[in-house]
Amino acid sequence: MKNRLRVLRAERRWSQADLGEHVGVSRQAINAVETSKHDPSLSLAFKLAEAFDLRIDDIFDPRDDPED
Repeated sequence: MKNRLRVLRAERRWSQADLGEHVGVSRQAINAVETSKHDPSLSLAFKLAEAFDLRIDDIFDPRDDPED
């Protein structure tokens, strides 16, 4: 699923590890979501949205899912 995580992280000057610490997952998990290798759980999507003070659909675009 296409997402804006990389851009949002860059705006805040956060590393993948920084974001992972904010939401309670590993740097590798953040990388997998950023590169669309893994879709986040609903719980993780909510945590990511909260970390950026955005709505889930401001971060993720399910219409651009390469598996569709």
